[in-house]
Amino acid sequence: MKLYMNDRSGNAYKPRLLLSMLNVPYEKVMVDTRAGDNRKEAFLKLNPRGQIPVLEDDGRVFWGSTAVLVYIARKHGGEKWLPTEPAAVAEVMQWLELAQNELHYGLQWARGVLNKIKTGNLEEYQGYGRRGLAVLEGHLGSHDWVALGRPTIADVACYPYTSLAEEAGLPLKNSPSVVAWISRFEALPGWVKRI
Repeated sequence: MKLYMNDRSGNAYKPRLLLSMLNVPYEKVMVDTRAGDNRKEAFLKLNPRGQIPVLEDDGRVFWGSTAVLVYIARKHGGEKWLPTEPAAVAEVMQWLELAQNELHYGLQWARGVLNKIKTGNLEEYQGYGRRGLAVLEGHLGSHDWVALGRPTIADVACYPYTSLAEEAGLPLKNSPSVVAWISRFEALPGWVKRI
């Protein structure tokens, strides 16, 4: 199993987290996106979108953090990380939507603007991020985990950019339930630091 990634990408961090938590061995293939390696022909054959992560396993290639998380969870995690019962899988998937929308477009993009690696409307991005954090805070105020009352790929998907919200200019001082959830998540067996 090969994971095409770099240490800066939150989306590539998601499968790294799950692979570590499931104790699945894999080979890291570093992709220097700042040098444009993701726009070269060889990489575009793996992912025509030119983005990381990409997972190569058993002759198959999957791109995008959501697809990669689903593949790893179903192949190596049984029902624990991604169930198959329709209502349960839908509950997990709705949080993957939040991770790929408000949290990514809000927290990640605002962070990129503040770190001068992205251009765009900081206030708009922070607005998305605030909405995403408010949804998480509202839910986590009465739940320990994002979905199903236990850690799932929903937590893995929401964690990377949420844990860096302050770097997006959105301090978590008014989100005590989110802060407590981050601590619970980081205490899970197999959790690894981003870099």
